[in-house]
Amino acid sequence: MSPTPSDRLAAGVLLFSASLWGLSWMPLKWFIAQGLSGPVVSLLSYGLVGLFALVVIWRDRAAWCGQWRLMLALIVVGGWANTSFVNALMMGDVVRVMFLFYLSPVWSVLGGWLFLKEHIPASRWSAVVAAIVGLWIVLGGAGAMSLSLNFVDFLALSAGFAFAANNVIARAAQAIPMRSKTLAVFTGCGLISLATTTTLGHPVPDIRLGVWLAILAYGFGWLLLATATWQFGVTHLESSRAGVILLAELLVAVLSALWFGGESLTPMGWAGGALIAIAALIEAVDFGHTPMAAATNTTGE
Repeated sequence: MSPTPSDRLAAGVLLFSASLWGLSWMPLKWFIAQGLSGPVVSLLSYGLVGLFALVVIWRDRAAWCGQWRLMLALIVVGGWANTSFVNALMMGDVVRVMFLFYLSPVWSVLGGWLFLKEHIPASRWSAVVAAIVGLWIVLGGAGAMSLSLNFVDFLALSAGFAFAANNVIARAAQAIPMRSKTLAVFTGCGLISLATTTTLGHPVPDIRLGVWLAILAYGFGWLLLATATWQFGVTHLESSRAGVILLAELLVAVLSALWFGGESLTPMGWAGGALIAIAALIEAVDFGHTPMAAATNTTGE
């Protein structure tokens, strides 16, 4: 069956969204060059949007009050996923961060198996193995055991883990409206960033008007547009097709960082990254054909 015009539109919108996310390292690196720390940028961009998101979430309270624990989990876990991802991109090597982040298929498989009692076919377990081997190669292959993960690596890995956990929670939280699920990320990221800036003593510095305008444009323009188009695409496409298209984020991020960011990648890095990308592709395709098992307790009560 050939794709319908609506399918082509949804695929195009989702590809646009994936490209926006893949290029998000560019404004983040620019903010670093302006003397802003990662927590401050995530506080001002996600946090300001999160203030407005609170109004929408509160208006939806009648729908999610029966699953308030899951709503809270979405705020905390989704908030951490984006906070750690933003800070990892700002502080670290974009290519390495993206490869570590895309280990999320490992966490998606394990989370669905452990918490949602999903049946995991052999092909999805093979994705887990491919991702782990890819990580081993990216970290140095035979010499990986002698290497220790740095703080940025931890942020990237935890961002992928939290992103996968957020997806598992969202699948379980069937009563929570989609817009509240989406906006919860902004609120959570703002709260976590506020706690981080307060704890680490990163006050908001004096910011030029041009930088303020750039932050507002990034939060209310770039991030909201990327989120809204992502939501439209995944809502109107089957999950297998959507998952494949979303891999464009990894491709766009890696290639743009190599071409425009002055980064480099060794043959070992390419091999490990390819395995991680293949694992994500297997997970995307197979997940679209794997029915979600009924959870015995998804209300959070």
